Amino acid sequence: MKFYVIGDESTVTGFGLAGVQGEMVETADEAREALGKAFASSDIGIIIVTEKIAAQLRTEMEEYVFGRTFPLIIEIPDRTGPMEGRVSIRQLVRSAVGINV
Repeated sequence: MKFYVIGDESTVTGFGLAGVQGEMVETADEAREALGKAFASSDIGIIIVTEKIAAQLRTEMEEYVFGRTFPLIIEIPDRTGPMEGRVSIRQLVRSAVGINV
């Protein structure tokens, strides 16, 4: 099972340095096409999408997240940090392990 990242240039490049393949997108249409390719691949198990890209495709993202069990879709902040109203990855991890600081 492979990871696949869809996002801005910095995010895709960073994940690429760790060996994760992905696609750089700038528009909603490019993101839709990239998601379609990822879903068409049987060896991709986790799709990582930046929050800003996911926000451009909110309706489609919700259909994928609530309508499919595989592959798993994870939204992450880009290099500028979490979008307003979203918690950071650090806060999510702290909450998951029971550290409330």
